[in-house]
Amino acid sequence: MSSQIHIATRKGLFQLDRSSSGWSLGRHDFHGEHVSMVLKDHRDGTTYAALNHGHFGVKLHRSNDDGKNWEECAVPVYPEGATIGAGPFSTDGKPKPASLSEIWALEPGGPDQPNRLWCGTIPGGLFRSDDCGSSWQLVESFWDLPERQHWFGGGKDDPGIHSICVHPENSQQVAVSISCGGVWVTKDDGASWTCKADGIRAEYVPPDQAYDPNIQDVHCLVQSPSHPDFYWAQHHNGVFRTTDGANSWQEITTIQPSGFGFAVAVHPKQPDIAWFVPAIKDECRIPVDGKFVIARTTDGGLTSEVLTNGLPQEYAYDIVYRHALDVDQTGECLVTGSTTGNLWISEDGGDSWQTISTTLPPIYCVRFAKS
Repeated sequence: MSSQIHIATRKGLFQLDRSSSGWSLGRHDFHGEHVSMVLKDHRDGTTYAALNHGHFGVKLHRSNDDGKNWEECAVPVYPEGATIGAGPFSTDGKPKPASLSEIWALEPGGPDQPNRLWCGTIPGGLFRSDDCGSSWQLVESFWDLPERQHWFGGGKDDPGIHSICVHPENSQQVAVSISCGGVWVTKDDGASWTCKADGIRAEYVPPDQAYDPNIQDVHCLVQSPSHPDFYWAQHHNGVFRTTDGANSWQEITTIQPSGFGFAVAVHPKQPDIAWFVPAIKDECRIPVDGKFVIARTTDGGLTSEVLTNGLPQEYAYDIVYRHALDVDQTGECLVTGSTTGNLWISEDGGDSWQTISTTLPPIYCVRFAKS
């Protein structure tokens, strides 16, 4: 099992460590700062933290010694003249200038790309670095997609890339997901892209546009490490799954007590096992009946079960953001954190949960430090 977890919050980056006596909070870096994303690169041990300083902009920091020392590195920069589409919520119907407002996804490249990082941003630009974040290049083939002008924000004002899945056996193949812009796949290291959201449906558009793959609001996309053609997607309208490399998607209607949520995690060795955090969508965005639960399927979505042991079952108002659920390399240890600063860990695949803290700031991202 992993022995270290990073927790990105509204007020800094926390580290959770396992010892013989259990889990405990350790380091706290970037006190008071909004940390939107964290990554510990399993290839060389470097830790990256993305900060959103609001008026003062976005910053990216890295550490080569588990957070003892940090250095600021480059952030993605949109080229002069870049614009984003007006979107359905525009007041004047005109495109507007593109500038970095948040780093929303950060993933390492494949083992044959030791210095490669992929970065997903708001407002919808995909960037890559081949020098461990010292410089970034906009993936122009993705940015120049004509469909991009029709993407729009889902929860955020502008479209954003929140999920990047690098194929574990072929680093040339990468899948990304956008709110709201569907799922896109490259098989040539970003030279060309194909929209892969057939079968996913949206209820928030006119019926004749419901199956338009280019406007789907996938909240989170995960890829099975053991069976890379298997993906799970937590969508605004429910849960979807593909077993053919995203060529076709099937809706999973068995997740209880609700198909709505933001986060999804897949078992590293068994692609039919996945976990979700259900909630009431749209106007409320609170747990169903005030009960905070984790949903789990062990048979590819044919059935699901509701996991409650150790979780609050009354007066719960916790929402789990799309990056705030993670599973370690064994598939036994899970961690999740909520908007109200609650943090839970399970060491038996979700059967039971222990509360680590109830007083953290709002949690944006939790990630195991994987070897």
